[in-house]
Amino acid sequence: MLTRRRLLQIATSLLALPSSRLLNASESALINRPVPASGELIPVIGMGSSRTFDVDSSTQSLAQLTEIMKIFFDHKGAVVDSSPMYGSAEARIGDVLRSMTQQPKIFAATKVWTDGRERGIEQMQTSARRMNVERFDLIAVHNLRDWKTHLTTLKRWKAEGKVRYIGITTSHGRYHDELREIMRNEPLDFVQFSYNIDNLTAEKYLLPLAADRGIATMINRPYQRGQLFRASRGKPLPALATDIDCTSWGQFYLKFILGHPAVTCIIPATSKAKHMMDNMQANLGRIPDSTQRVEMLKIFRDF
Repeated sequence: MLTRRRLLQIATSLLALPSSRLLNASESALINRPVPASGELIPVIGMGSSRTFDVDSSTQSLAQLTEIMKIFFDHKGAVVDSSPMYGSAEARIGDVLRSMTQQPKIFAATKVWTDGRERGIEQMQTSARRMNVERFDLIAVHNLRDWKTHLTTLKRWKAEGKVRYIGITTSHGRYHDELREIMRNEPLDFVQFSYNIDNLTAEKYLLPLAADRGIATMINRPYQRGQLFRASRGKPLPALATDIDCTSWGQFYLKFILGHPAVTCIIPATSKAKHMMDNMQANLGRIPDSTQRVEMLKIFRDF
């Protein structure tokens, strides 16, 4: 496991990488962050599937999702996150992956969201079939549901090589106190929670604790379910956006999150190809330093 000191050294060096313009995906400027448990580097912009992939299996739906995932992989995306809670999302991801003639390099992540040991095992096996995954890179307990039971299973599966990383997630602030206790006492590789420029709660305890414990962080709801775009609608991008290689508000909001060195990966979800293209540009170029993040926060709060 990487030590906290080494993790922060790596994160600081990544933040300091220079760039004078917005780079193309074909150029070798992909922003990666290390998974503390192993040192493995993963791209910082992943893909969520909540709501956006919960669609039918019609030709039209699959064509739309295929275009989205093709853009994601063509721009060197890797982390794909889903859950049984997301309706048909796992199945649609699997449908698209099976249809691809050349299988992309994927960091496959899902969750277990049920009660009981046997139901949990059955659900995770079903998720693998649905997503066309032989072995998940990450399985996390979703929203702390029956977490003691499922973490016991996941720890055994990891020891047996059935899953590479294990974790726990929440998207609800009311679970933060319990989540912190789990982070302090369980051998987690990943933790997932909400964090964005309008919801800084995670900065108080969760992000520092993750850094202290050597736990990778996966950030959901980076756009506060669209609320951030409503706040900035019609507003011109500030001059600061150029300094951090942003050409849209979406990239601005993602880069703000990436400016925190304890953030490992962000998983924005979208059902539109143009939005996926925009998200992936945040995987390139400069990242704001602490002074620039203060300025970004002020800009947002002055709307």
